[in-house]
Amino acid sequence: TKKKKESDNNGSNKQDSHVGQEDENTDRGNWSSKREYMLSMIGYAVGLGNVWRFPYLAYKHGGGAFLIPYTIMLAVAGLPLFFMESSFGQFCSQGPINVWKAVPILQGVGITMMLVSTFVAIYYNVIIAYSIYYLFASFQYPLPWSAKDCNSTGLLDCFFSKEAHALNVTENQTCQNGSTAGQSPSEKYWDEVALQRTSSMNETGPVVWHLALCLLLAWILVGAALFKGIKSSGKVVYFTATFPYVVLFILLIRGVTLEGAKDGIEFYIGSKSNLTKLADSEVWKDAATQIFFSLSVAWGGLMALSSYNKFYNNSYQDSIIVCITNCGTSVFAGFAIFSILGHMAHVYQRPVSEVADAGFGLAFIAYPDALSKLPISPLWSILFFVMLITLGLDSQFAGIEVIATCLQDAYPKLLKSKRGIVTTAVCTVLFLLGLPCVTGAGIYWVNLIDTFCAGWILLVAGLLEVLGLSILYGGNRFIKDIEMMIGSKSALFWLWWRACWFLITPVIILVWSLYTFTSPTYGSVVYPDWGISLGWCMTAFCLIWIPILAVWKVYKASGGPWQRIKAACSPTEDWGPYLECHRGERYGTRGATDPNVISNKFTTRL
Repeated sequence: TKKKKESDNNGSNKQDSHVGQEDENTDRGNWSSKREYMLSMIGYAVGLGNVWRFPYLAYKHGGGAFLIPYTIMLAVAGLPLFFMESSFGQFCSQGPINVWKAVPILQGVGITMMLVSTFVAIYYNVIIAYSIYYLFASFQYPLPWSAKDCNSTGLLDCFFSKEAHALNVTENQTCQNGSTAGQSPSEKYWDEVALQRTSSMNETGPVVWHLALCLLLAWILVGAALFKGIKSSGKVVYFTATFPYVVLFILLIRGVTLEGAKDGIEFYIGSKSNLTKLADSEVWKDAATQIFFSLSVAWGGLMALSSYNKFYNNSYQDSIIVCITNCGTSVFAGFAIFSILGHMAHVYQRPVSEVADAGFGLAFIAYPDALSKLPISPLWSILFFVMLITLGLDSQFAGIEVIATCLQDAYPKLLKSKRGIVTTAVCTVLFLLGLPCVTGAGIYWVNLIDTFCAGWILLVAGLLEVLGLSILYGGNRFIKDIEMMIGSKSALFWLWWRACWFLITPVIILVWSLYTFTSPTYGSVVYPDWGISLGWCMTAFCLIWIPILAVWKVYKASGGPWQRIKAACSPTEDWGPYLECHRGERYGTRGATDPNVISNKFTTRL
């Protein structure tokens, strides 16, 4: 039977493009190399937030002083969760739903993670579409969001190129430091040309076709990269994960040579650092928020990507490398961003504080405006938006991988050899669902989904995850599982991780979640009541599966009430390493019915 199984496996290798001849796991496949896995993890963790949010937060909260709470939050919240998730997925070689065979009563947490990844994938590709549109618009001189210089009489003799004639900017408007009617040219271009934004969410407006086509192109890029699963995406990340660093380095070199760059860096992290800011609770909350979302914990992507690792991969070492790289990238990006913003402040003769911004304001208004002031401005603009596209695609790859992995784990026999079809179907459905985000009110939808689906839900999922593994499953048992993969470690080594998993990390998430949610707004535009209600419906739809699955698992168990609950909190019989050769004495043969073997599997629980 062993020879027959090997023959079957060899046959499946020939049929399934997602499985290679040298893969350890002939059912699910493995990464072609450790390098591809690391680049994918770094690409997933390093995203748009590293470029458009961290530098602004550092400036806002005391410059260099912000690195203190940022580093502390990395140590006590980000890294422990990252290590836990990547080890969890690697140990059982399953995605974020099936990993909860370890604690069946919490399987709804996996569904929540998959749904969050689905909602986020819808709007995240819209942001990539914005970047694609700006990339195409950058292939002209002058850049369409830049105004011509004012003449000596103070009259604004400017226009916005062919596309921007729709703005109806007259030649007799007064030029005030490059702004018209209270808006800079780049802000008017963003609102009225790129977005064709309506006045509120109540006014949907037509589909903005240039954005819809860019969104289609974004989904084609994602679908093509993931068509063969990690075998194809692992090759793409050689470019998408490394190119942003090339661009950041080029922008930094160019930025520091500009007049006013020193002022920008001083505002970012120099002598303007204010240690008194550390007494402000908001600083610590923003540091925790940035760490949590920057590392992409509790999204399911870390489990999905690590599930394709070989069993004896050193997940601890990988976690340290990825987390340090992610945080180092944030700091490095800040120097590149603020050196050029400092130059823009010098050109406008304004304080840096008036040109610094976060989110969309930095990526599509402030920075394009700054780039338009540089010599050969189209070149720098092209580089910047290619960087944004590659940063976004890396994170998007992992989000779609979560969905595809969960589907394949749920229906392995049906979907095993249909990876390309699954990926194409997922991308097509999500493209259609994303069309409301490219209407005149699209930016309001993007902001709504981001607020209600990529915020508080993740805190709930992360809290249940760390409590479930450290208490219900057993922290000591989980540590022994990790040691099966990375080798035995001393009690002193595990002291810090035990402290974090059992106490520090859950407390931080619990306290932090009470101060995180804020009602969404876009600039001065307030959301209608029906929009807020819809947002809460999305939140409820993602979270409702946690109690539903918990009740269902208890109901399906046998025995009295206490026995049912106990059974729903205990690992299933087939829980453990995916391959029989890795299960060892602790887990025995998968699906064994010998009571001695089964009882053996639970002796190491806490």
